[in-house]
Amino acid sequence: MILNKDTAKKTAELLLQVKAIKLNPSNPFNWASGWKSPIYCDNRITLSYPPVRIFLKEKIAKIVEKEFGKPDVIAGVATGAIAIGILVAQELGVPFIYVRPEPKKHGRKNQIEGHLERGQNVVVIEDLISTGTSSLNAVAALKEAGAVVKGMVAIFTYGFDVATENFKDKNIDLVTLSNYDNLLEQALESSYISEKELSTLHEWRREPSTWKQ
Repeated sequence: MILNKDTAKKTAELLLQVKAIKLNPSNPFNWASGWKSPIYCDNRITLSYPPVRIFLKEKIAKIVEKEFGKPDVIAGVATGAIAIGILVAQELGVPFIYVRPEPKKHGRKNQIEGHLERGQNVVVIEDLISTGTSSLNAVAALKEAGAVVKGMVAIFTYGFDVATENFKDKNIDLVTLSNYDNLLEQALESSYISEKELSTLHEWRREPSTWKQ
């Protein structure tokens, strides 16, 4: 869910402006999953723009406190959410850890990097939600380590039904600054896309795994 329409639109506007999100219905991108997609999102680009990263940091920190209370620890999901997670932890004045997709093969073989004590309240920060699988893997690792996961806050979600079901199945509350519907609304309003392209983008979201240009 999103908490604030103005924040959702402003976030979408900023992501489009710095090209963290690119929309190209006529020349689709190839995702690592094999899907063809008219949209590509890389929120790490926002880190190169101080006003944008400050906006994201402050908004996420406010959501964390409002929705989940001030946590003992902020956890970022590696690698995309490490930097924004650190910024949010700094804003809140709390410790930071991050979670790898799997344990390291060498050294201490950690999956969670940083100091975490059993029973500590943790809020997870993500940059992007697609199916939610990698995000929820991080949650599972934290819970196995004894953390009390209060919820997750992400910059953007595609809003796939599978993600909604996955988070519901694991009983994890997810809040995002913006989402696909608000992005398309802002993109049309700002003339990033045409009405025809809007229709194509809606079609893709309905059946992303089988969509063809």
